Amino acid sequence: MSGGRGTAAAFRPPSVDRILGWPALAGLIAEHGRPVVLQSVRDELAARRAPAASPAASLAATAPESPRTPDDEAADIAQAVVRRVDSLMTDTLRPVHNLTGTVLHTNLGRAPLPREAIEAISRVAAGAANVEFDLDTGRRGERDDPVAQWLCRLTGAPAAAVVNNNAAAVVLLLNALALRKEVIVSRGELIELGGSFRLPDIMARAGCRLREVGTTNRTHLSDFAQAIGPRTALIMKVHASNYRIDGFTTQPDERELADLAHAHGIPFVIDLGSGTLTDLTRLGLPAEPTPAQALAQGADLVTFSGDKLLGGPQAGMLVGRADLIDRVRRNPLKRAMRCDKLTLAALAAVLRLYSDPDRLVQRVPALRQLARPPEPIEALARRVAPVLGGWLGERATVSVAPMLSQIGSGSLPVDRLPSFGLRIEPTGARRSAGRALDALAAQLRRLPTPVIGRVGDGALWLDLRCLEDEAGFTALFEPPPAP
Repeated sequence: MSGGRGTAAAFRPPSVDRILGWPALAGLIAEHGRPVVLQSVRDELAARRAPAASPAASLAATAPESPRTPDDEAADIAQAVVRRVDSLMTDTLRPVHNLTGTVLHTNLGRAPLPREAIEAISRVAAGAANVEFDLDTGRRGERDDPVAQWLCRLTGAPAAAVVNNNAAAVVLLLNALALRKEVIVSRGELIELGGSFRLPDIMARAGCRLREVGTTNRTHLSDFAQAIGPRTALIMKVHASNYRIDGFTTQPDERELADLAHAHGIPFVIDLGSGTLTDLTRLGLPAEPTPAQALAQGADLVTFSGDKLLGGPQAGMLVGRADLIDRVRRNPLKRAMRCDKLTLAALAAVLRLYSDPDRLVQRVPALRQLARPPEPIEALARRVAPVLGGWLGERATVSVAPMLSQIGSGSLPVDRLPSFGLRIEPTGARRSAGRALDALAAQLRRLPTPVIGRVGDGALWLDLRCLEDEAGFTALFEPPPAP
């Protein structure tokens, strides 16, 4: 890689072809191929030619004040190219330790999958599978059928369909059942979810017209009755899964709305949002309505999610009347929203676990983490605190502290779960505590398995409710980092 001695000021970057011939990059080319390395070399040289235009573009080490030789510059270029390629070829989706205190964290993938679901994905991922092929008849089949059978069994619904998330389920049912017609919804249920997902906007995109009734806190059955007209397609109830209105409030119950809708010959549909297939109070958790309960109250169609309280993969389920499900399935948008074989395999495996409700907590990680009592979490915190404290040394103090976890993803938003975790407080001047906390949080995110906590109240908090791999976690902090 040497090109003769000289100062850095007189040095000009070698040609791209010459850099690609350096022995230091031979292994990189052998592993990743010439095109990737070639583009990384070009990107690095471009960054070095225009440092002012892109001060952060070059990944080369900062040059010291002492004179540089061409060998030094060449070594820097080679190292920078290696870093560029490594960064490019590293998985962008990586496992992390979710210690935020939010169990079903949208930004961290929501529900962890059971072992049975992971094995089901593995079985069909590598090759062909009978996604839309009936093995008994040898003819084309319906891809939803294996999952739909379990949804009907678990909810009591006559029919079911599956799409790629609950938002898609809502869009699909509105477009299939209410295109160019009116949908009546209580003003207090016009929700906005994360990512600016607003129900009124979704209705407009689905091609139907929102007819809002009542007020934010009080809506009566008479409000719905007065709004029904010749353009009314359905009455819709939206479960307020990500907020709660308390105080001077009233809403008609599901049975009343169902009777009103049926008296006028229109469907009554319920969007449960999160949705669960089990009685959560049996697990010591707050009550949450189930699709079976909604159908028993007279709902004609119910939608809910797969990757929240259900504990499965991202999916949206529709259960209810067979004629309505048939209209949903025949809608052209259904194909655009369908699930792939991996999701279907995982979802079917999770639904099979619900046939044995007595073992759900042991077999469904999301339910296990939600139902975890605080005592074993505290014991875990006391075991791992010294390990993390030794890793941090004099930079911070680590203490065991009580915490309150939240369920997350819009599920039971005001309910909190008693928990324990680690409170990390940086040592040193208080005025620089904020920068120190950000630096500690960043260092934890750079670990081989990133650790994600939350910063607040002058400390970094690691809620251990979701930590199940204790050995893997503590191994991250041995030995302590070099000062």
